[in-house]
Amino acid sequence: MKPYMPIRIAAVLSLTLLVNSCADSSQKTGHPTPAPQQVTETAKGEVKSYQLALFDEARNRAVPVAIYEPGSGAKRSPEKRRKLKLALLNHGYGNPNTSYKFVAYNLVAQGYFVVSIQHELPKEAPMPTTGNPQQVRRPYWERGVQNMLFVLQTLKKTNPELDFKSLLLIGHSNGGDMAALFAQKYPKLVRDVVTLDNRRMPLPRTRRPHILTIRSSDQVADDGVLPTAAEQKKFDIQIVKMENMTHNDIWDGATDEKKQEINQAINNFLKTK
Repeated sequence: MKPYMPIRIAAVLSLTLLVNSCADSSQKTGHPTPAPQQVTETAKGEVKSYQLALFDEARNRAVPVAIYEPGSGAKRSPEKRRKLKLALLNHGYGNPNTSYKFVAYNLVAQGYFVVSIQHELPKEAPMPTTGNPQQVRRPYWERGVQNMLFVLQTLKKTNPELDFKSLLLIGHSNGGDMAALFAQKYPKLVRDVVTLDNRRMPLPRTRRPHILTIRSSDQVADDGVLPTAAEQKKFDIQIVKMENMTHNDIWDGATDEKKQEINQAINNFLKTK
C-alpha cells in the first residue's frame, strides 16, 4: 500500500450537507466557508465531488469525508435524485480516503450517493504491526465503526431524502475489516457489504446483509476470515478471486483494466441483490 500522505481538510459548507466543521480533532471553526466542488465527466455521466470536515462533538473527533454524487448533467429524474442509495467507502490503512475514486464514480453511476470517510488523522499513533491482529487492531476497527455511525446519523439529519434502507458498506483491506465489524454489530442497518481483500476481521455468516468479498492473488486471509464452501452456499456469500491482481493494486493507481474488473464484480453483485 502506498505511503500515507497527511491530509488537512479545511472547514466547508456544502450545498446539500450543512454541518459544524473543524480544522483538526481538537479545534472547531465557527464560520465554515463554501465547499469547493469538482465536476468530473465519466463514461456514465457527470460526478460532483467535494470534501467536508465533519466533527463528532461526542467524541471530540474530526471525521473528514469526501462526497461523490451525480453532477448536474447526470441523466436522472428528480424522483430518482431524491432516492439515491447511500454507500460508505472506507480506505485501506495508509491510503487517504480520496484514493478510490474509481470505485466512487462507478457507484454513483449505479445510483449511489457515496461518502468516503477518512479514518486516520495526522499525528495519531500508528496501528500496531505486531501481536494478534484481531486483538491489537480491534480498537481501530471499533473507532472506524463509530466514524461510520456518526456519518450515518449526520446524513439522516441533513440528507433525509437518501435511501438509507439500501446502505452499502465497502472497504479495502483495513477498511474492509471495519465494514465487516460494522455489519456484525449492526446488521439491520446494512443491506450490502463489499470487502476488497480484507484479511483480519471475519466476515459475518449471514444472508442479511448480503456479502461480496473480492480477493487478491498475493495475500491470504487469516484463518476464519473467509466462509467455508458450505457457509458460502448456506448464506449466499460471494467470493471473487482476481487473478494477477495484488493487494496493493486496489486503488486509483491500478491499471484501467484492473479497475474495470473490480467494478464489474461489484456491479454484478449489486444487480443480483
